[in-house]
Amino acid sequence: MPPLVWLFLLVPLGIELAWVFWPALNSFSLSFSRWNGVGAAEPVGLDNYQRMFDDPIVRTAVQNTVIWTIGFGGASVLIGLSLAVALNRPRRGVGIYRSAIYLPMVFSLAVTGLFWRVLYQPDGSINTALEGIGLDGVARQWLADPDTALYAVLVAAVWRQVGYIMVLYLAGLKGCDPTLEEAAAVDGASAWQRFRHVVFPQLRSVNTVIFAVTVIDSLRTFDIVWAMTRGGPYNSSQLLSTYMFEQGFTSLNLGYSSALAVVIFLLAIGFIITYLVRATRED
Repeated sequence: MPPLVWLFLLVPLGIELAWVFWPALNSFSLSFSRWNGVGAAEPVGLDNYQRMFDDPIVRTAVQNTVIWTIGFGGASVLIGLSLAVALNRPRRGVGIYRSAIYLPMVFSLAVTGLFWRVLYQPDGSINTALEGIGLDGVARQWLADPDTALYAVLVAAVWRQVGYIMVLYLAGLKGCDPTLEEAAAVDGASAWQRFRHVVFPQLRSVNTVIFAVTVIDSLRTFDIVWAMTRGGPYNSSQLLSTYMFEQGFTSLNLGYSSALAVVIFLLAIGFIITYLVRATRED
């Protein structure tokens, strides 16, 4: 292999090792210590992990993370797939609709959070619209209510994500064999039967990618929650990722924060490996 090729391979590998793998290994090591960012870290063994079982905020964060993963993943996939199927066939103006739905992905999660924070204000567009159609009793301070804060942020996150999922499914639908669907239609299969038994099985590889992306995005969600609620009110919208950041950079409890990061990593890897093993067995 020419030296230039080795150079192109080793440079990005070195950057990846320096900026990704080394910090990850260092974080894993730090999770077994107590450190506030100054001086030497004090080894504490498994104390940080034991502390998680006694931390009520961790229990709330785990519960919210499960709700977030199911809600964010389920809603994004269902809406994104529905939009992809609806906009898959060529028709007048379909490109405009695709672009408009994908447009929120252009903005960062922090900007999206600030945008929706304005919409959720007591005198914002959402409450104004509800009052305009006679639903005054439904209007409330969405981000200040512990019962609605998490779900209000979830709506904003799904709004941004559906365009990305739609594009992935559109790419998958373009790779489906149209003759199989036409043959099923000739045999009298309904539109739903053709999609369920002919089209959807051909999207298996796309579903694998989307599952991995969705799980990873769900577990590492931070920007939009922090921009809209900072985990509040009263930790009602706290996720493992936001609590990890709060412990690490607000409370300067970097050892405990690293332990939370390790748990998030293990959860993501566990979900993805389990799904891939099941998918491989089915194949």
